[in-house]
Amino acid sequence: MSNYRSHRLAGLVKEEVSRILREDLKDPRLGFVTVTDAQASDDLKSVKVFVSILGDEHEIKENMKILDHAAQYVRTQIGHIVQLRHVPDIVFKYDPSIEHGARISKILADLDLPEGEASPEEEKEG
Repeated sequence: MSNYRSHRLAGLVKEEVSRILREDLKDPRLGFVTVTDAQASDDLKSVKVFVSILGDEHEIKENMKILDHAAQYVRTQIGHIVQLRHVPDIVFKYDPSIEHGARISKILADLDLPEGEASPEEEKEG
């Protein structure tokens, strides 16, 4: 039962944090941040919110500092919206998966294989 509750809480927090970052957080220093996932602890006392940030390493670090500083505000906003006995602590974690996927897509696009020519992997399979 606890697993269902933690999964449900994580989904709700993910949705609300996305909305709060998009609509409520008015920090002009905050760049393009996307909430990619959320994981609630089994005891429901904390939720890790995974974010993808568009930018270089310096911009990512700066945005993470801003998010860490805003975590208490985000938690308070969630407390106003979600009826819980205990509002979980919010911990932001950087998720490089979107950046990694974009890098792979660029590498594949840069291969620039002529139309109809099979890649080395496809030749091995065929």
